Amino acid sequence: MAEGEKESLEESEEELEGEEFGELIKYTAGGFVGGLILGGMLDYFGFHKSGIGQWVVRTLSGEGESIFEGIFSLRKRISGAAGSMAEAYGWGKLLGMIFPWVIDWGSRLLGVDVYGIEAFYIPYFYALSDQIGANVSGFLFLRRREGALIPALSRYLRHPVMIAGLSIILLVPAGLLIARVFGFVPDTQTYTAIETIAANLCWVPPLVGWLAERGRSKSLKD
Repeated sequence: MAEGEKESLEESEEELEGEEFGELIKYTAGGFVGGLILGGMLDYFGFHKSGIGQWVVRTLSGEGESIFEGIFSLRKRISGAAGSMAEAYGWGKLLGMIFPWVIDWGSRLLGVDVYGIEAFYIPYFYALSDQIGANVSGFLFLRRREGALIPALSRYLRHPVMIAGLSIILLVPAGLLIARVFGFVPDTQTYTAIETIAANLCWVPPLVGWLAERGRSKSLKD
């Protein structure tokens, strides 16, 4: 390997070193399973269109992992470990949980048909408001580390996790809108869980980070 390539890989490894994105990946499945089980139970007992039921189902399906990722970040902070992108990412996801609750209940109070095409944005925010928070938190982490805006932006645009997060933030709403235009209606709690799970691609950025960590480590060893 050429010396310049070696230095570039070492720099990338430094960016990802200690970020532990592999730990974040495992938290998503619990929320998905919990949302589906709760949705099925509510449907079984006749609460197909319960607003409170939808709120809890969407929270579990779209944000269940954020609770565990927040605990991960809190554990890292208590342990005194050096700050990492994964920790900042987890804090951002935890803090981004409340926003969709305001969007959901505000829309209901304003008379929006939460089952109609026009309400496609509700599952979007349940699924990805925490991802938006994670990306903002990640950028602020880079801003503090770099000490200036332009270098932080440059790192952000080269960081695979941040780019993956930004991509799903921009692409998922189009998918939700298309699904509703073509007739999908979340008129049961199970459908509510399925719609939210399909939109919740928050597992993609940590997976990208984990794969990048492994790839950089292998390249440096070679």
